[in-house]
Amino acid sequence: MVTRLRDVLIFGERNWPSSGAESWDSVGLVSGALDAEVGRILLAVDAAQLTVSEAVDTSADLLLVHHPLLLRGVTTVAESSAKGSLLAQLIRADCALLAAHTNADVVETGTSAALAAALRLEQVTPIVPSAGNPDRGLGRVGVLPQPMTLGVLARALAGILPATATGIRAAGSFDRLVETVALCGGAGDSLLEDPKVVGADVYITSDLRHHPASESLEQTLARGRGPALIDTSHWASEWLWLDHAARELRAEFPQLDVEVSELRTDPWEFAIPQ
Repeated sequence: MVTRLRDVLIFGERNWPSSGAESWDSVGLVSGALDAEVGRILLAVDAAQLTVSEAVDTSADLLLVHHPLLLRGVTTVAESSAKGSLLAQLIRADCALLAAHTNADVVETGTSAALAAALRLEQVTPIVPSAGNPDRGLGRVGVLPQPMTLGVLARALAGILPATATGIRAAGSFDRLVETVALCGGAGDSLLEDPKVVGADVYITSDLRHHPASESLEQTLARGRGPALIDTSHWASEWLWLDHAARELRAEFPQLDVEVSELRTDPWEFAIPQ
């Protein structure tokens, strides 16, 4: 049975509907012929030189990524530019490029749901439910099987997520007892003041900047309640989703070779403790 690129796109639209993407996002097929045969799919968080080279070197027919390569408008795809060079390498190798970003964040097996499952959270619901489907939406909030300290939770995350130079950062007492966990895979500081986040014992997300994190902690002091904060690598927090997507692809297309890239595309190489 021959699988065509259009078959994978139909699967993608069914599992990660483009209608679920944020208005600013750019999801879907970036390059590739709809009638091209697909025998091998490589999944990665980023279309970066490491993962593009891996796709080309392993004769992948499709590189399926979370982060869109062309999220921001470009005026050239000349090979002297980074994005143009990556696209040219893929096109020459007959490897298509497909992005599933915020449309994959909101589904029941999306990025935040994958992190919630890894933490074994119970009674899990979205922080911001999607219109018309309360089981889908941004972020997740749930309850740990049993309370634990913030320090133990941070250490558990360090064991669950792939290692990065920046590791796990936490704001709050190491011994603070936590049970209700709000989380958002990827950058989630826009949800810091959501009532479900404010009502949680801890909020786990990535790319927390100084001012939003500081203001959240000050608000917690002012109102007498609010979450401790755990900041993780953006790449690591979303990498867990790739295994879920790969399992779904293998179930739909058992004849295909579906692999998850283990190459780290987190931008930071090392950190110096002070």
